[in-house]
Amino acid sequence: MGGLFGKPKQSRVTEQDKAVLQLKQQRDKIQQYQQKIETNLDKERQLAKRLIKDGRKDRALLLLKKKRFQEQLLQRTDGQLENLEKMVSELEFSQIQAKVVEGLKTGNESLKKMHEILSIEDVENIMEETQQGIETQREIDELLSGGLTDQDEDAVLEEYEMMFGETEDIKLPDAPSNDLPELEPEREKTKTERTRVAAT
Repeated sequence: MGGLFGKPKQSRVTEQDKAVLQLKQQRDKIQQYQQKIETNLDKERQLAKRLIKDGRKDRALLLLKKKRFQEQLLQRTDGQLENLEKMVSELEFSQIQAKVVEGLKTGNESLKKMHEILSIEDVENIMEETQQGIETQREIDELLSGGLTDQDEDAVLEEYEMMFGETEDIKLPDAPSNDLPELEPEREKTKTERTRVAAT
């Protein structure tokens, strides 16, 4: 039967829980006792007024003494009730603190296990590999998109400077002079003189 229905669940009620429950039960009993005393005080007050009105002084004084004693009991129960409330609050707060400490303990143990699995050196290696992967992917993207890398740009500039240096070593021919057109009238003059001599 035990295997069929499984293992019974273990109770999670702690000793602190039991103590808080007992204190609250005592508090409730004191509150009920206070209500009972207050009800009796009202009745005895009304009865004392009737006895005084009827001239029964001794009976009225005895009843007032009893009433006074009950009022003192009521004051004592107020102090007890205040102490119980304070103790309940302290116990409940201590339970919260215990849960916080337990949570911190569990968190620290988890962190220790993570640190054992993954050291600082491993993290640095992973970050370095990740950065290398990002840079490699960036280079691939630039090649696929037709862009040039920084190395390509440097190679282009280097080739330009080399070609520029080669062009400075080559002497180009001088540009035509502006005086060349003035040779045409002289050539025409010589031709005219030759024709005149042939005619004579």
